[in-house]
Amino acid sequence: MEETLEQPTDLGDALAVTPPPALEETDLVGLAETGLDGEDADLDADPDEENPFVFAIGRIEPRFPTAGVEKEFARARARANTTCLTDRQALYRLLQDPQNEYLARQLHWVFKIEEQDTYLLYPNDPIDFDRLIKAVRPIPRPGDVDLIIGLRDTSDAAGVLSGPLLPVVVFDQIYSFDVASLVGNMPQPEGSPANFTAAGEELLYHIMRLPDNHGATNEHRALNFLAVRYPPIHARTAEAHTRNLTLADVEVVPSRLSQGTREVVDVIFRYTNRDTDAMERYFVRVDVTEEFPFLISRLLPYFNR
Repeated sequence: MEETLEQPTDLGDALAVTPPPALEETDLVGLAETGLDGEDADLDADPDEENPFVFAIGRIEPRFPTAGVEKEFARARARANTTCLTDRQALYRLLQDPQNEYLARQLHWVFKIEEQDTYLLYPNDPIDFDRLIKAVRPIPRPGDVDLIIGLRDTSDAAGVLSGPLLPVVVFDQIYSFDVASLVGNMPQPEGSPANFTAAGEELLYHIMRLPDNHGATNEHRALNFLAVRYPPIHARTAEAHTRNLTLADVEVVPSRLSQGTREVVDVIFRYTNRDTDAMERYFVRVDVTEEFPFLISRLLPYFNR
């Protein structure tokens, strides 16, 4: 089913944000469509082989790679009207000017996760440098978030580009938004409690702050995908709070449907009663075989077999 991106939502006068589109139940993909019927099964496939895909949540920051590039920006700034602007606002204005597009290509675009430099970004298509420019906020806020979808580049050329410290991610898509707008604009499932937005923001931050969540493992890619694309997990968490339950943990395990060339995981959400410790578990199944994860099953109660 082809997805249509929502129109950007204006935040202030300068920044347009485009959150990722939320999934509908009609976006579920049947097993036959994934090749899970076994007809194309590769019995020699190594399930532990690391894939190159990245689906990560963090912040994009432009950096000057050399003194020469920084000086060139200073000369461009001297030619522009930046009176009364902060340094960040001046940088934003310069990057928005098409005459300075050559400067944007000279910057290092660093992806930070939990304030740690994690990746160096390059577009798969040079025209997508524009997506990096749009990720620069004139007035950064604590809730600003960027989502990158791409592949780690392990070639020798990547090492030359990034230097010895950061791995390169060649991205195909970037979404830039703030957490409140993302959750607030999600289509809420029928019957969602009034605390949907607060619970959704808390769950999103919880997933973002998981240890070593760099969006590079199947576990973290599935979690990040659900956090930004699947409203029912936010609705379930909000509903649990109305019954005095709290989210105890989230576990990702290989699904029994993983076979052949497909990699499928079960994402299990465990809730416990704050007074009695009684437990409820729910799970959703995600295919993480390719660069773009997708749903296999909707959120359902989970029972041990």
